[in-house]
Amino acid sequence: MLELGCGTGTMTELLAEEGYDMIGVDNSEEMLAEAMEKRVESGHDILYLLQDMQEFELYGTVRAVVSVCDSLNYLTEEEDLLQVFRLVNNYLDPGGIFIFDMNTVYKYAEILGDTTIAENREEGSFIWENTFDPESLLNEYALTLFLKREDGLYEKSEEIHYQRAYPKERIRALLEKAGLEVLSVYDAYTLSPDRKDSGRLTFIAREKEKKQQINEKQTVGGLYE
Repeated sequence: MLELGCGTGTMTELLAEEGYDMIGVDNSEEMLAEAMEKRVESGHDILYLLQDMQEFELYGTVRAVVSVCDSLNYLTEEEDLLQVFRLVNNYLDPGGIFIFDMNTVYKYAEILGDTTIAENREEGSFIWENTFDPESLLNEYALTLFLKREDGLYEKSEEIHYQRAYPKERIRALLEKAGLEVLSVYDAYTLSPDRKDSGRLTFIAREKEKKQQINEKQTVGGLYE
């Protein structure tokens, strides 16, 4: 199984614990370094690859691909999202499954919007300043972190992240354009249908083109037996 945007390997480790042979792809050296530390601690045989998800390459096909924690929302260009879907289709076994989540337009517009969130924790504090453009569907959030050091002082760091909201029907259209068949869309990680106020959607899609080709070959072969 392949996880795209695996980050520090939290989900990868959980799936490996369930017995899956895992491959993790991420474009952050720092996050993969943490993932590999977890791998040493757990002893799981996980292959981590430093690659951009819109250009990832594997040595062969996999039975399933997963992507969680709105990793695909970081693809702010539609062509990049389509390219990822095409690569997923290419590297899935015939009839293989693709499971992923994405934040919704509703979440960015109505829940996050133009808000500021501040929180204090034992290990430090953070300030989240969010801005959403309803025309471009681009979301920007600036994080200011104050992390407590061993000497009791705080170290400040700043990050800016960009994500894009994609309407559900547009995601469905891009999946189908890439050769994937949409099986189900759920409200977050439940088995309930998606709603207008869903903040996150989980899609389940299946590779269909290679499956169709195999069925066609079997049918043609049967005609001449």
